Amino acid sequence: MFVTGSSTVEPISIKVGELAKTLSGGGLAVTVEGPGTGDGFKTFCAGGADISDASRKIKDTEAEACKTGGVEYIELAIAIDGLTVATSPKNTTVDCLDTKALYALLGPESEGTVSKWSDANALATELGSKYNNLPDADLVVSGPGEESGTYDTFVEFAIKSIAAERKIEKAAVRADYSSSANDNLIVEGIEGSDDSLGWVGYAFYVAEAARMKAIAIANKEGACVLPSPETIADGSYPFSRTLYIYVNKAKAAANPAVVAYVSLYLSEQGLAEVPAAGYVPLGADKIQASVAAWTAAKA
Repeated sequence: MFVTGSSTVEPISIKVGELAKTLSGGGLAVTVEGPGTGDGFKTFCAGGADISDASRKIKDTEAEACKTGGVEYIELAIAIDGLTVATSPKNTTVDCLDTKALYALLGPESEGTVSKWSDANALATELGSKYNNLPDADLVVSGPGEESGTYDTFVEFAIKSIAAERKIEKAAVRADYSSSANDNLIVEGIEGSDDSLGWVGYAFYVAEAARMKAIAIANKEGACVLPSPETIADGSYPFSRTLYIYVNKAKAAANPAVVAYVSLYLSEQGLAEVPAAGYVPLGADKIQASVAAWTAAKA
């Protein structure tokens, strides 16, 4: 069976696949790849995958593509992640930012005009951010590309509402940055410059914490909150998000391996792989909702 989609969810799906292989004595083989949530849905909605991992909910356009492709699916929440904004450990001048400062640094209006952190100070001030004394240092940005759900989530959290208020036609990250679908390359980019700025999933930050420094995000009350299992789980970290798997109903009906894999994913044993991969378990009520949805779908 074949799983595609989010590079953020990929480590969890790989671990569950390895567990499935062990428990089945090698009889259940799962291939997992992580080209990104958007690219995963393209394959999935064309009928090319059993499951699509996603670091965001499916978009209306993607759901329509699935409908056109004759793919009926079930959406299952499986974990929580905290999108982590990061810089180099050598950057001692930036410890916290709000969404207004992030927009000034990374939004569409910064393209071609903000090459130093300090170049964003004027727009940050105009937007009402108190983080308007950014350092006079080169800004080197590394992050996921548009094929990534982590890109989409960042736009949703930090760009979209401000762009709408300012009547900017397209809410997007500035195009003039180093983008990659490979999280390891993003980490290399963040580590590679003393004045870097980028964003990754929480598990990738935890795994490479010696190479990156997380930047706290100011909440609505102005308090700076760092990502942690506790702040992500209770929602106090402003950039918390739910992770999903999408299962092709027809492929599940035709292939017992898909049923076995998803059932294991949602079992106590399978869900133990969520923190093992560096992510945060869902609350019991949300897990029960996923289990109930899956039970009804496979009946």
